[in-house]
Amino acid sequence: MSDVTAIQNLVQRRNELKKEIAKIIVGQDEVIDQILISIFSGGHALLVGVPGLAKTLMVNTISQALGLDFKRIQFTPDLMPSDILGSEILDENRHFKFIKGPIFSNIILADEINRTPPKTQAALLEAMQERAVTISGHNYKLDLPYFVLATQNPIEQEGTYPLPEAQLDRFMFAIKLEYPSFKEEVQVVKNTTSDHKPLVNALFSAQEIIDFQHLIRRIPVTDNVIEYAVTLVSKTRPDNTLANDFVKNYLDWGAGPRASQNLILAAKANAAFNGKYSPDIEDVKAVATGILRHRIIKNYKADADSISEEMIIQKLL
Repeated sequence: MSDVTAIQNLVQRRNELKKEIAKIIVGQDEVIDQILISIFSGGHALLVGVPGLAKTLMVNTISQALGLDFKRIQFTPDLMPSDILGSEILDENRHFKFIKGPIFSNIILADEINRTPPKTQAALLEAMQERAVTISGHNYKLDLPYFVLATQNPIEQEGTYPLPEAQLDRFMFAIKLEYPSFKEEVQVVKNTTSDHKPLVNALFSAQEIIDFQHLIRRIPVTDNVIEYAVTLVSKTRPDNTLANDFVKNYLDWGAGPRASQNLILAAKANAAFNGKYSPDIEDVKAVATGILRHRIIKNYKADADSISEEMIIQKLL
């Protein structure tokens, strides 16, 4: 199958996938799009939203529709690295036997990742970066496709361990979940208070998703689009000659090179989803907020003037 046909196929399959997800999830269109862009371009995503916005249900539904294994890990202050990675035990023949932890799955939901100490957060991050884990000197490869979706509650900061910038940078997207509209909420209440349970069909195999990930990487990008992405990222760095006064005033720190890479990968996926054979500047703009939001660090002046990350990104765009 040629890449052109494969992209047309991807557009059709993605539309079917969204219909399947819509059986359970009402609205949240943009959020689902960003999660699917992350999965099909091989990245991870961080979901930021208050409790009760169906984050777990959404991830569960998406993994069912993709035909992938799904595990949810509830992060708590007493969670140890071995609780997520697995551990070695002595079997009846007095041999060490490795019992796999919940991290050995295709889609991992790391619920409230900021509730657990840095040691356990770091164990998850090795898996995200290397697609492998090291336990007692042995290296275990994880099954592909491998995707981590972490959630964070933006309200409660009591007793939490905020993710360090280097760890946040590993996430392709930081996705903000908003409350549903009045109409959507009415629909949610109707759907969830009846006895009817819609069935979500698995539409993909793991190999198909891996093939689509390779397809997206093969999509050609013109130099002017790459230069636009790199310029946009450079403008977020206060000490860069391209930065404007607004950035110098309100940002302490800008985004690193990983942001530029992710902008291009996500723009490729966004273009493919819309049936285009190469991304343009509009595709970069479409994914910029989710990719830059968690990579720029505001200063106290921005907080005092009620300037949000989104306002800064919009100003740059």
